[in-house]
Amino acid sequence: MPIRCEIVSQDRLVFEGEADIVIVPGSLGEMGIMPGHAPLLSTLELGVIRVKSGELEDVFTVTGGFIEVQPDIVTIMADAAENVEDIDVKRAEEAMERASQLLKKDLSVDPDTYLRIEAALKRSTLRLKIAAQYRKRGQRSRPPGMGTSE
Repeated sequence: MPIRCEIVSQDRLVFEGEADIVIVPGSLGEMGIMPGHAPLLSTLELGVIRVKSGELEDVFTVTGGFIEVQPDIVTIMADAAENVEDIDVKRAEEAMERASQLLKKDLSVDPDTYLRIEAALKRSTLRLKIAAQYRKRGQRSRPPGMGTSE
């Protein structure tokens, strides 16, 4: 019997479907959640969420958030999440370049601005790394629109 998985970002339902295992970047390391898992509430770090169901695997980037686990459902409330298939590589490269230039250009910015620029650089770097890593497989995990709300 699979476990239900929902990934929600601030503005939309990113994924909804059944899974044999959900692997997330927890605050203390990577966690694998399977059906019947003990209840759990944890923070998430910047990283990758993998939702496996049989031979299918959906991969998402996540920039932090929370995970709530019940024996029959995993709910991920992400700061931001994106399916690897939806990553716009050109846009991520441009964002990485902008953030890199801003950090090189003016190190005298206030701490909040510096942290925002640094976070943008981390997000774009993650998106590019994961797109390159998972798209090299040459196959889609699911046909477009299957297992998601879109």
